[in-house]
Amino acid sequence: MDAAKTLDATAKVAVRVVTGFLCSLMFTSILWVSPQLIAQPLVKEVPTPQAQPIKGPGGQEYLHDSLLMFDQAELPDGFWMYVPAQPIPQEAPVVVFFHGYGGYNPMIYGAWIRHLVRKGNIVIFPRYQRNLISPKPDRFPENAAKGIRDAFELLTTQEGLPQPKLEHVSYFAHSYGGVIAAHLSVRAKAFDLPEPEAALLCAPGSGPFNGAVLDDYSGFPAHTKLLIITGERDRVVGEKFAWKLFREAARTPWRNLLRQYKDKYGKPEIEAGHNQSYALDMSFDTGKRNPTARKALRISRTDAVDFYGHWKLGDALLACSRNGQWCDIAFGGTEAQRHLGVWSDGTPIRPLDVFLPSKQDEATVDNRKVQR
Repeated sequence: MDAAKTLDATAKVAVRVVTGFLCSLMFTSILWVSPQLIAQPLVKEVPTPQAQPIKGPGGQEYLHDSLLMFDQAELPDGFWMYVPAQPIPQEAPVVVFFHGYGGYNPMIYGAWIRHLVRKGNIVIFPRYQRNLISPKPDRFPENAAKGIRDAFELLTTQEGLPQPKLEHVSYFAHSYGGVIAAHLSVRAKAFDLPEPEAALLCAPGSGPFNGAVLDDYSGFPAHTKLLIITGERDRVVGEKFAWKLFREAARTPWRNLLRQYKDKYGKPEIEAGHNQSYALDMSFDTGKRNPTARKALRISRTDAVDFYGHWKLGDALLACSRNGQWCDIAFGGTEAQRHLGVWSDGTPIRPLDVFLPSKQDEATVDNRKVQR
C-alpha cells in the first residue's frame, strides 16, 4: 500500500514538472515571437503627396542662394520687390506678382516668390489696396501700374541692382490680381507699361465686384502666352471670369485653361478651392494682419499642387516664352502638363483637365462652374 502511494505521489510530481516545462516553453516562444509581432504595422500606411522635385520646372535647381528685399509699400500704390542675390546678376527678367483681394502681405505667397527669385527672376509685388474697403476696385489697375513703374525706376537708378529685362516681363496673379493683370495686359500702353510676354492667372475673378473688369478682352496681346488655372471647388469667384478671358483673348493662340480637382486618396488631402496658390513664408511677413492674412496663416499649405501645378506651370511658361523650352509642359494638354505628381505609394494624384482654344465652345458657363 505504501509503495502504491509513493508511486502515485511520484507520478503527480512528474506531471507537475512536465506541465511546468511545457508552460515555460510556451512562454519563451511567445517572448521570442512578440518582437516580430510588434514590428508589424497595425494599420496600413496612409499615402502622402509627392515632395518638390529635384530637377525640371517646379524643381530645386536654383541659380541663386538668397535674395534682397525692398519695401516701398507704405502707400496703396507702392510695391515690394525681391532681387536675386548670391550672386546678384547684372540683369534679370521680371515677374510682376499681383496679389488677391486683401492679400497685400507678401508672406501669403512668400514660398513661391522665393522660388521665382532664386530661379533668377526679379519679382515686383505691387500693392493696390490701402485696406479691405479702400480704394474702390476701379482704382486697382492704376495703383498697381504706378507701383510697377516705380519699381522699374528703382532698378534703373539704384547702383548695384540688376537691370530689368523689359522684353522679358511676365505677370503672375491670384484672384482679383488676375483681373488686374488682364486689365493691364490689354491696356499696357495707356499705363506706360511693357506688354507681358506671359501671364499665369490662378483662380482669377472679381467675386461680387465689377471694378477693373473690362467689357471685352479681344485686345489681349497676340504674343502673350496665357495660362489660366481654376479649382473645381472655388466658391469665391468660380470660373466665370476665367472663361470670359479665355474665350475673348482669341488673338493669342498660346492660351490654355486648366482645372484642378480635389483628391482624397491620401493625407493630407489635395484641395481644389480658391486659395491653392497660397504658399506661406514668414520671412516675407510685413506684420500686416487682416482677414485675408489670418486665413492664409490658418489654411495655407505648400504641397504637390504648388510643386507640380502652379510652380511647375509657371516655370515652364516662363521658359517657353523666353527661349522656347518646356512648351510641351506649359501647353497642349500633354501628360507632362496635366501631371500633378503621385502619392507615396505610386498612385497618381488626380491630373489637371486642360481646355484648348479649339475646345472653348464645348462648355456652358455659369457663375459657379462649367457644366459639361
